[in-house]
Amino acid sequence: MVLSVIALAGFVATQFAVPSSAATAPLKDVREIAHFDVTAQQQPENIALEPGGALDVTFNRARQVARVAPDGSVTVLATLPAPATGAASAAGIVRGPDGYLYVNYNSGARSGIWRIGPDGGVPTQVVALPDVKALNGLAFDRGGNALYATDSSSGTVWKVSLTTRTAALWAQGREFESTAGVGIAANGVKVHNGAVWVSNTDQGTLLRVAIGAHGAAGVVTTVAQGITAIDDFAFLGVGDTVLAAQNYVSQVSIVRPDGTHQTVLTAADGLSNPTSVAVRGSTAYVASGAYFTRVDPNVLLVRLS
Repeated sequence: MVLSVIALAGFVATQFAVPSSAATAPLKDVREIAHFDVTAQQQPENIALEPGGALDVTFNRARQVARVAPDGSVTVLATLPAPATGAASAAGIVRGPDGYLYVNYNSGARSGIWRIGPDGGVPTQVVALPDVKALNGLAFDRGGNALYATDSSSGTVWKVSLTTRTAALWAQGREFESTAGVGIAANGVKVHNGAVWVSNTDQGTLLRVAIGAHGAAGVVTTVAQGITAIDDFAFLGVGDTVLAAQNYVSQVSIVRPDGTHQTVLTAADGLSNPTSVAVRGSTAYVASGAYFTRVDPNVLLVRLS
């Protein structure tokens, strides 16, 4: 979630209270593995998993990419260039098969997809997207050597070719747009089981977009509704069951293929405005950006039973 905190402040004031509960099956054994410094703007926005057990996060407002080792130690890998004017933010992050990290960067004329070496270093721009207002989620399509990126302001999904280093509008429409007046629409994005899946924060929906002939966007299906403040999400294995972060209500829910959903983590478990989820085997990681609480930005580890 990368848009203005001010735009959400009034809504959060009435919606922030959440019920206290411990982790609910099939989740168990929740623990905080990393705590960040909110005064240094170390507020994690998105997660990419490393094969050795570490994970990489974007620090949204600090314009940084950091690595969290299995022991919880944190190393800053790179800092994206400062904007010429105004504010900037680092959002979605994915790890490519070449080990390079790809990051959505919002920075006016420098906005676009940037790449960072496997062990850090100086970021380089892969594709410029200066007209896109709020790049947010990012997903890798290994088969097509492409990336999908959401624009949360306009409610669109972009497809970026890593072969030609060009971007094209891939999907748009009312399903991806903001209707609640808060201004955060298409958000998280994943490629899974022959489709591109997108969350819409304002509408509280999880969408499935079939990948049609020649890679074009096909039929859009609303898989689930009523998932308040849904942000990023991850799939639990090969099926279509999803673990979804719900940002300004500080919850995480399991969303099943039939559209039903159940809260399994809350602020009582350590959530502080969760922004993203990543799953590795029987372990899930949840990053909390603390954008509204301003308390305890962190990464939680939770076991899947």
